[in-house]
Amino acid sequence: MVVVDNYEYLTEEEKRLKEDGNRIKYWKKWGPYVAERQWATVREDYSADGDAWSHFTHDHARSRAFRWGEDGIAGVSDTHGLQNIAFAFWNEQDPFLKERLFGLANPQGNHGESIKEAHFHLDNTPHSYMKYLYKYPQRAFPYQDLLDTNAKRTKTDKEYQLIDTGIFDEDRYWDIIIETAKEADDPDEILFRVTAWNRGPEPAPLHIIPHVWFRNTWAWGRETEDKKPSISGYSENMARSKHWKLGNRYLLLSPSPGVGVSGDDVQPDIIYTDNDTNYELLYGGENKVPYVKDAFHNYIVDGKKEAVNPARTGTKCAAWFQFNESGGVAPGECAVVRFRFSRKNETYLDEEIFDDIVEKRREEADEFYYRISPLPMSEDLRNIQRQAFSGMMWCKQYYQFIWDQWANGDPAQPPPPPERKEIRNSEWRHLYIDDILSMPDSWEYPFFAAWDSAFHCIPLAMIDPEFAKKQIDLFTREWYCHPNGQLPAYEWNFGDVNPPVHAWATFRVFKIERKLYGRQDLDFLERVFQKLLLNFTWWVNRKDKDGKNVFEGGFLGLDNIGLFNRSEPLPTGGVLEQADSTGWMAFYCLCMLNIALELAKHRRIYEDIASKFFEHFIFISDAMTFKHGDKDEKSLWNDEDGFYYDAISWGGPYIQQLPVRSLVGLIPLYATLTLEPELINKLPSFKKRVDWFMENHCDLAERNMASIRKRGKGNRILLSMVSKDRLEKILKRMLDEDEFFSEHGIRSLSKFHEENPYSMDVNGQKFTVGYVPGDSDSGLFGGNSNWRGPIWLCVNFLLVESLQRFYLFYGPNFQVECPTGSGEFMHLGHVSEEIQHRLQHLFARGDDGRRSINAGNDTLDFDPNWKDYMWFHEFFDGDTGRGLGATHQCGWTGLIARMIHDTGISCRLPQTPRTPTVGMAHYFDDVFHRHAGTSTNGSSRPHKGHMRRSSTARSISARSDFDASVNGEEFDVRSEAPDDPERQALRREADEHLKNYVSEQLQRVKDHDDEFGRYADVEEYETHV
Repeated sequence: MVVVDNYEYLTEEEKRLKEDGNRIKYWKKWGPYVAERQWATVREDYSADGDAWSHFTHDHARSRAFRWGEDGIAGVSDTHGLQNIAFAFWNEQDPFLKERLFGLANPQGNHGESIKEAHFHLDNTPHSYMKYLYKYPQRAFPYQDLLDTNAKRTKTDKEYQLIDTGIFDEDRYWDIIIETAKEADDPDEILFRVTAWNRGPEPAPLHIIPHVWFRNTWAWGRETEDKKPSISGYSENMARSKHWKLGNRYLLLSPSPGVGVSGDDVQPDIIYTDNDTNYELLYGGENKVPYVKDAFHNYIVDGKKEAVNPARTGTKCAAWFQFNESGGVAPGECAVVRFRFSRKNETYLDEEIFDDIVEKRREEADEFYYRISPLPMSEDLRNIQRQAFSGMMWCKQYYQFIWDQWANGDPAQPPPPPERKEIRNSEWRHLYIDDILSMPDSWEYPFFAAWDSAFHCIPLAMIDPEFAKKQIDLFTREWYCHPNGQLPAYEWNFGDVNPPVHAWATFRVFKIERKLYGRQDLDFLERVFQKLLLNFTWWVNRKDKDGKNVFEGGFLGLDNIGLFNRSEPLPTGGVLEQADSTGWMAFYCLCMLNIALELAKHRRIYEDIASKFFEHFIFISDAMTFKHGDKDEKSLWNDEDGFYYDAISWGGPYIQQLPVRSLVGLIPLYATLTLEPELINKLPSFKKRVDWFMENHCDLAERNMASIRKRGKGNRILLSMVSKDRLEKILKRMLDEDEFFSEHGIRSLSKFHEENPYSMDVNGQKFTVGYVPGDSDSGLFGGNSNWRGPIWLCVNFLLVESLQRFYLFYGPNFQVECPTGSGEFMHLGHVSEEIQHRLQHLFARGDDGRRSINAGNDTLDFDPNWKDYMWFHEFFDGDTGRGLGATHQCGWTGLIARMIHDTGISCRLPQTPRTPTVGMAHYFDDVFHRHAGTSTNGSSRPHKGHMRRSSTARSISARSDFDASVNGEEFDVRSEAPDDPERQALRREADEHLKNYVSEQLQRVKDHDDEFGRYADVEEYETHV
């Protein structure tokens, strides 16, 4: 539970999460786990050349059964994707039903794959209430126009989006709101309500067709015939499904209010077919069953009554609601569809009770999210945060990949081409994935990406720590992690190399759960740490082959940031020694040190491994600047430029720096950690080893520890790759608005290279890096991302944290000019807050009513039916803040929810001049971890050093030798009915504590109190006593 004012109170949603964690009730069994795109994924690609985009197209998806998953609009499924519920629509203009979201394949888009729809993830708790908005045109969907126009555009042109086609002109579209709610005490009772508003000027017809179907598990020869599921007609407006794992379930539909002059209700026509491939249509062959996957298109759109099964049975069914009497739904009016998916054999659906349940779940969602971020902030920021959290939930999808079955094919299908095995992922034979995973984007990236997932877990930990911990743990398990220790990257190439951020995410999730909820899951921390030791060893053995502590690494998630393709051999010969790779490894060392120190507080054997990471960090840090200790040697640091660069090494002294000012040179800032003197004194073995190292490697330590002789704030020791002098030089460039410091955050490449591109001629070929603030101007890495100028939230988030760590050591007296050349100086706590505010200005409505992400689009900025809805883009234009890339990248762009939580109270409107008082907010002084005070009724509560909140939540580990509570006390969660008098009294008391807390926090901001703790809390980052 979120603890406020040292008072513990479970909201209704938190009670459900607790029941799920304790395996009392399976509240997460059904959730938004249906992908928004299954076609053109690597899993469904059985081609000889590995061209997934052309092997399984959007057109094929209507008629061809998927092997590994399903897709749909606002889809809900069980945790193994066996049974699915999603929605289709028809406007009587389109050539087929709108049953899945449309977008361009990678070769079709001028900037790679791109969704061409307008939908928004409005709300989602995990997962008793979900809300989804789909904007469906009333005119024919412009499929061909989108294809043709984008094909004509070049890499330097903007993408042609659905809103650019004019399809929404005159408001001729439907706002279709899809809500899903579960009953208060039964996670198997699921209610669905569709409300479709006619925004246009005239009556318009609409067909709403909810689908219920089983994933095809029977056509591959891996299940016996008796396990094939079925859905059959049961009674009027009712169908029954049977599955050998899921049991019997009932689909109960309510007639909908009519829209015509007759006043008659709209009765659903329940139709049935099988989820099997239409071989006759696709390949000119013979169908294996008479009723096939695309039957509903043929039945509804083409009027082919013979397409569906007259026996009213199959593995797929739909309920066809026709709102077309008298021309359809009147302007400003709505069509409503209600149905229940249930274990109960009930034949009547009470609409009033139904709507009350949906409304109650919505109210509980409001309370759940408000108590996570109760401090005052603008309603606009609160709305942004809520939609970011919701998008995180909607991006959870079922993902299945079993290498053996994928590579070798299925018994009942023709064998795949033999050359297919060697195209990709041939070394990942151990993979057996069958999980709910957090995806980077619900349509564009319907597959996990290792380093994306680590960032996802930060906002996820705020709302569902158990799920966040499970995500991190999975990647280190033996059916994911390679036997050699490498973590799988993503399905296009599991063997690619992503930055090593899992140790950081592990410790941050552990700390967030402890501070927000009072639980410390040391079993989780130890379990993941032990597996990450394997991964760390893989990095050292594979990416530092010469043992120099200067690392290679490949593209490291930064795609086109370098002069050359960093995943391929250099055209110059030699090897690329990477400032970012080496910085990442130093960062990895310090994260592992942090975890080891935390575990050493409970088990002294971890002091030894902490010493190992302490010393390894020193060697890596030193090697980045002083490779051999020679007087005139060259390294990755350029003292004249005050920046780190990649360098080509041909062995020995032969090295050439590549002077490109990019994020590569900022990443070494991440490798920063403060050691608390109290902690060191509590760990005698670790202290002895540190003292020995400092005495016997004095020169080495002096160069890489900022505090051998002079300690920092609070007598702390600082471990950092950058000295104070270098920090000042790097920040001078980073905070220069003509270089990295945009109005919307830190750019990935300095704007200096706009007028000064860096080039190199190699064997007659010219390689160039220039500043490109928007979409990529090349096809490198698919052409759908760009690290040569745009702003990326994930790397900005780590920069903010690094500045906080430096602030913990240097304190408020160390100040830098921010922005460079402005004449205004700030301490690093203020600087970190300023960066966060600028990032929030990407989304926040300015005093002109516009949002930077919308690029000046009047509809998105001002139309009352659009202006409050957000797309969470993958990255952002370095000059304007325009949203770019994937539009539902709630994964790492969802980090904005955490930033709003931390600094939203002080965030000014975009375009509003910054004043010194803006910086007076508390940053990372976690708002829910504080000492008790005096309540408003005058009673005094004891002063405690820690929150009192025990953990009865199930540990991720099978064993628990650790005390999971912060102070050992247990808390009994009562199970009152939500509206009984005792429950109401508890809520009133909780509200009083909430009021006390908010009042005190506002007073702190007003009084500029706690100048140090407000901007950086050691508990948020480091191990402490």
